[in-house]
Amino acid sequence: MALLLSGCGGGSNVSRSLETAPATLAGSVSDYPAKLGEPYVLDGITYTPVDVFNYDEAGYASWYGEELNGRNTANGELFIPEGISGAHRTLPLPSYVEVTSLDTGKTILVRLNDRGPAASNRLIDLSQGAARQLGVLGKGAFAVRVRRVNPPEAERAMLRAGKPVALRMDTPESLLVPLRRKLDGLPRPANAAAIPAASTAPAAVAATAPEPVSKPGRPTEKAKPPKQAAAKPAPAKAAPAGQGNDRFIVEGEGARPRAAETSSAPNRATLDQPRSDKPPVAAATSGASSAYFVQVAAFSSRARADELAKRIGAITQVSGDGKLFRVRYGPYADAKAAEQGLTLAKRNGYQGSRIQQDSGR
Repeated sequence: MALLLSGCGGGSNVSRSLETAPATLAGSVSDYPAKLGEPYVLDGITYTPVDVFNYDEAGYASWYGEELNGRNTANGELFIPEGISGAHRTLPLPSYVEVTSLDTGKTILVRLNDRGPAASNRLIDLSQGAARQLGVLGKGAFAVRVRRVNPPEAERAMLRAGKPVALRMDTPESLLVPLRRKLDGLPRPANAAAIPAASTAPAAVAATAPEPVSKPGRPTEKAKPPKQAAAKPAPAKAAPAGQGNDRFIVEGEGARPRAAETSSAPNRATLDQPRSDKPPVAAATSGASSAYFVQVAAFSSRARADELAKRIGAITQVSGDGKLFRVRYGPYADAKAAEQGLTLAKRNGYQGSRIQQDSGR
């Protein structure tokens, strides 16, 4: 009886200590099953959760911290201010997104486990830890790009444990310009941090540069420098992609460019696979009239294409018109051999890769 009474007393003490202990993520935290939930009303607006695989939006964000420490998030987990988490109004919980600061181009991986923000003029709320990693902790609201991704399990596990993962590759200024244009017409929070005016200058140049080239008049010698700047193809190339200006383009059927179907890891800085995983290239020669390739992505920038190709052990091929730089595995002698490259592409996170048969141009 004494032992039983002692055990009850000990249990009571443990219970009280848990109530006052700092919140921690439970070991049972899981990504499955993901939850959508029913439509709900927030600040007078009805939101319907939906599973959008290719979610990619630009807008304004804010962050929250110690005031909610230890409270339950929308999917039943404990909120930890220094964890790398976030709140979104409609994406499944949990979801993983890359959040890019449109001021600096810095990009981090965030695990969504809560609903919000309550303010309709904000796209996402970040935890204090996520804001710290993104470098926006001292700001009120700030402009971001939010893009849903499918990270490897090792990174998921780290975020579930409240730990940050490696930063993604910084988004270059040439891609930040069209992303910032997406903010036009959006309601701007009163405390939103201003994006440096100089950073929007390339957008104006890209929009107006082609016009002087088409005009016949050249009043002075000073007209030449703008003409040479307009001849640079890279900035102007982003415009035809319309629906996919902001990252990269993938060729669709009939060689017509379209937005990337899956952009699960085009700017991932850390890939687990060793470069020796590159599949053996079949005996098909580059001089053959037609061979099989596995296409991962196509860029308007040679530097971006070369960077990705080097990172995933692929090759860069220039299109016949010289306007696109394709990142591919191959060539292969037949479609069956090309399956090796398709498997490797998907293992590297490029689920939208496909086998194509052509001359490599």
